[in-house]
Amino acid sequence: MNYIKFIKEQMEVIQDRDPAMKSKWEVFLYPTFWAMLTYQRSHKAFLKGQYVRARRISQRSARKTGIEIHPGATIGKGLFIDHGHGVVIGETTIIGDNVTLYQGVTLGGNGKEHGKRHPTIGNNVMISAGAKILGSFTIGDNSKIGAGSVVLKEVPPNSTVVGVPGHVVKRDNVRIPSADLDQIHLPDPIQNEIDEMRRQISALTGIVADMQNKEEERAAMEKEAARKQ
Repeated sequence: MNYIKFIKEQMEVIQDRDPAMKSKWEVFLYPTFWAMLTYQRSHKAFLKGQYVRARRISQRSARKTGIEIHPGATIGKGLFIDHGHGVVIGETTIIGDNVTLYQGVTLGGNGKEHGKRHPTIGNNVMISAGAKILGSFTIGDNSKIGAGSVVLKEVPPNSTVVGVPGHVVKRDNVRIPSADLDQIHLPDPIQNEIDEMRRQISALTGIVADMQNKEEERAAMEKEAARKQ
C-alpha cells in the first residue's frame, strides 16, 4: 500500500465533505481515517485467504473506531464515514465511489439470503444517520437515503428514500451534486399519504352527513304524512 497516497486522498475527502475540519492534519484524529486504513490491510489479507488474520485486524479496528467493516467488503474510492460510531458494513457489501455514510448506518443482510447477502451502493450516494439498508439489492447512483430510513428493496438512480419501510421519491433522473447533499430537507411521502387520507376522510364525512340529513328529512316527511292520515 502507498501510505502517502492514501493519506493525501483521505485529507482531500475529509476536507471536501466535513466543514468542521480546520486543518488537514486533523485527518489523523478521524475514526474514518483509521478505519479505512486498517480496512485496506484486512481486505488484502482476506483476498489472500488469510481469513482469521483479516478478521482480527478488522475487529481490532472496530473496537477502536466504532466502525465495523468486514474485510470481505468491496469499497471504491472516496468513502467518507462522518462521526462513524455504530456503522456496520457487511461481508458482501459493494460500495462505489464518493459515498458518504453517517453514524449508525447499517449495510447488512436480511438473514434469509445466501452468497451475496448485502447491498450494493452506487456512486455519489449519501446515507444519513441511523439508516438501515438490508438485503442484496442496489442503491442507484446519486441517491440519498434519509435519516432513520429502513430500505428493503431496490432504489433507482437519482432517487431519495425516506421512511420505514423506505419509500422512493424520484428526482427526475437528474444527478444530485454531492455539494447539495442534505440529511434533513427531504420529501416525506408518508406525510403526503397521511394528508391524502385526511382529505379523503373529510370528504367521506361530508357525504355521510349529507346522507344523514336526507334520511332525517325523509323520516320527517313520512311522519308528517302519517299524522295527516
